[in-house]
Amino acid sequence: MTGTEPKLPQGTPGPKLSPPRRVRVVAALLRRDGSGEVLVQQRGPQGARALLWEFPGGKVEPGESDVSALARECREEMDVAVEVIRQVDEVRHVYSDLEVELVLLAGRIVEGEPRALHAQQLQWVAVDRLGDLAFCEADKPFIEALQRGEY
Repeated sequence: MTGTEPKLPQGTPGPKLSPPRRVRVVAALLRRDGSGEVLVQQRGPQGARALLWEFPGGKVEPGESDVSALARECREEMDVAVEVIRQVDEVRHVYSDLEVELVLLAGRIVEGEPRALHAQQLQWVAVDRLGDLAFCEADKPFIEALQRGEY
């Protein structure tokens, strides 16, 4: 401040801040048969939340269902076909730049082996070891519920 700014009367709102952009995102809860492990991916080194871990998935496009979006994202991001079994949970999280409606869908891989086509890496991780990885804030309620055995 330079000291020359006009003083606003007390109680006058300051400049309007635009709300963060809102997106609906789907995430896959994919379990490895018999191992107790779930598939997670590390975000790339660029952009917001770089190198943090998350459940695989992505944005729901306008007019697209959650199930269709997850099938498309898994095909594009990991080169696998998935069958969605059910919606497990949904959370809302507000980052400084983004408001996320994150839907966790349980599914299973029906074709292909997961490959990190756009993520930094993919990893099968035991549920009790998920806390060892630095996850995006929006994914953390899912991890806590998984570790409590809720789903």
